[in-house]
Amino acid sequence: MKVEEKGHTRILRDTKNDVDRFLSIITTEHKSFSDYNLILDLSHNTSVTIVDIKKFLPLSKVHRKGKKSFVIVAGDLDFNSVPAQLTVVPSLLEAHDIIEMEEIERDLGF
Repeated sequence: MKVEEKGHTRILRDTKNDVDRFLSIITTEHKSFSDYNLILDLSHNTSVTIVDIKKFLPLSKVHRKGKKSFVIVAGDLDFNSVPAQLTVVPSLLEAHDIIEMEEIERDLGF
């Protein structure tokens, strides 16, 4: 796993192309990331499926309770099949845009 800091956002990249291991590491170390918006970058793993993405749902719920954004970047997916409780986008640029919009919404009290 590779961690990149960008302001109040942490980008976590899966470098081993092993979604289950990546999720396990993030879940174990979540407390160290809980004060930041998270972008989970799975875009380099071309074998990611909707089933893999759904595994992140419990962690997403926990993270969002802390009033922080949780965005997954994944390439080849049917984005219509993604559960509404998860935010999944095809690029890092879109992930940053989503976080910026959610930050504005939180500042306005939504």
